[in-house]
Amino acid sequence: MSLGRSFSLTWLGHSTFTITTAGGKVILIDPWVSGNPACPEARKRFDRVDLMLITHGHFDHIGDAVELAKRHKPDVVCIFETGVWLQGKGVEKVTGMNKGGTVAIQGIDVTMVGAEHSCGISDKDAAGNDIFVYGGDPAGFVIRLEDGFHIYHAGDTNLFGDMKLIGDLYGPDLALLPIGGHFTMGPREAAEAIRLLGVRKVIPMHYGTFPILRGSPADLRRQCGDIQGLEILSLEPGQTLA
Repeated sequence: MSLGRSFSLTWLGHSTFTITTAGGKVILIDPWVSGNPACPEARKRFDRVDLMLITHGHFDHIGDAVELAKRHKPDVVCIFETGVWLQGKGVEKVTGMNKGGTVAIQGIDVTMVGAEHSCGISDKDAAGNDIFVYGGDPAGFVIRLEDGFHIYHAGDTNLFGDMKLIGDLYGPDLALLPIGGHFTMGPREAAEAIRLLGVRKVIPMHYGTFPILRGSPADLRRQCGDIQGLEILSLEPGQTLA
C-alpha cells in the first residue's frame, strides 16, 4: 500500500500516529506509546518530535505527552484547558486553541474541529490521591501539510452530522477514523462518516487495542460496499505508508 505522496505516515496502534512531512517535520498525534499494548517496542522511542497534536485528555491519547514534550521540546497544540494542564506540568511551547480555529506552525496549518466524546485527565492531588481533571472539549484535527495534502484525524468521536461540513470546508484527502465501537464509532457509523466527509482514503484506528473494541477493518469494508473508489488502508501497528 502507498499514498504516493512526499510524506510518510506510521500508525503506532490505537489512535497514535507519526507523520514525517516533505519538509522533514515529525508530527506526533495522540502520544500514547509506553503503556500502549499495540505499539511495537521499537516504535516507543523517537529521535525527534517537532509538532505534537492532542485530541483530548484521556490516558490513551495523552499518556506520554508530558514526558515526550519535555524531552523533545515540540510545539504542542491542543484544546485550551488541556494546554493549561500541560503548562502546569512544565510543558513549554503549548498552543491552546478551540474548535474552528486554525494555527500555522512550522509551515503546517492545523485546524481544530469538533468531536462527540468526553474529556478528562487522570492526575493526582497534592496528597497523592487519584483525581480526574476537566480537560476541555474533545476535538479532531484537519492538518494541511506543506504540499497542500489534508489529513483529518477524527479523535475519539461518535458519528455527527457536521462531518459533512468538515468535508465541504476542508476536503480531507485522507481520514483517520475510529471504528472500535463502545467508546467511539463502530464500523456502521464510520461508514456513514465516510459518506458525509466524501473522503476516498481512510485509515481505521482505535480498534483491537482492548477486547471491548470489537470493530474491525473487515467490518468497515462490509459497511462501505456501496462507496465507489474508496480505499480502506488498514495498517498493522508500526507499519508505515509513504
